[in-house]
Amino acid sequence: MLELARGSLSKMAAQLDEPVRYAFRSGEVEVPVNPLIGRHLRLEYLGAIHCIHCGRRTKTSFSQGYCYPCMQKLAQCDLCIMSPERCHYDAGTCREPAWGERFCMTDHVVYLANSSGIKVGITRASQVPTRWLDQGASQALPILRVATRQQAGFVEDLLRSQVPDRTNWRALLKGDAEPLDLPAIRDELFERCAEGLEALQRRFGLQAIQPLADVRPLEIRYPVEAYPAKISTFNLDKSPVAEGTLLGVKGQYLLFDSGVINVRKYTAYQIAISCAG
Repeated sequence: MLELARGSLSKMAAQLDEPVRYAFRSGEVEVPVNPLIGRHLRLEYLGAIHCIHCGRRTKTSFSQGYCYPCMQKLAQCDLCIMSPERCHYDAGTCREPAWGERFCMTDHVVYLANSSGIKVGITRASQVPTRWLDQGASQALPILRVATRQQAGFVEDLLRSQVPDRTNWRALLKGDAEPLDLPAIRDELFERCAEGLEALQRRFGLQAIQPLADVRPLEIRYPVEAYPAKISTFNLDKSPVAEGTLLGVKGQYLLFDSGVINVRKYTAYQIAISCAG
């Protein structure tokens, strides 16, 4: 086996292309993944995890790559990251106000995506289209631009009364989602939620929550030669090696003939990556 990289694992870099182009990121090294499809690939956990913020060695990774003290003190690990509508910046209790101003008090996009079916989500405007690539969406459509993360959370909370906000990861890895008419779904969603959207605009101002018109859906294709016949997951905490013939990549998942692994889940794990020569 030829070793390609050794070090702290990060989520794969993803670049929009036909198909999406991926690269492993291990320490300072980037290794293109697409050329490895069809080859025998091996990921070996070396038994150590180092916090991505402070570098401290930790037995357990919290919030995808942090040690427990950093998870407790950093704003990017606070509850409001997963539930933006619970932002407490205005209450003066943000863990890191400067971080909040940079990442939360900035334009966000509310979007519809088709990964395992329709879903609604939010992301910073600067994370388009990366967010959709990381989720494995085959279609995506921005539908609203919102002034802050909290306000985007309120909008998402309203819209998910009509459509889901989660991806069925098993369905995602079984095949391509059936194409959907995202503009038609958007229009129906706006009609059903008109009263709630108008109430949010009255609360925060018309300029804070703006519908995005004349935006066409983005179609995304992933480098997958075949989907696994059976979805079973590798768990590096229980067995330190994930290997097999690489069938493709979708979202942050590697699809092997022997199972699948979510690379992002193992952020900060010390990993050796090798492949058959």
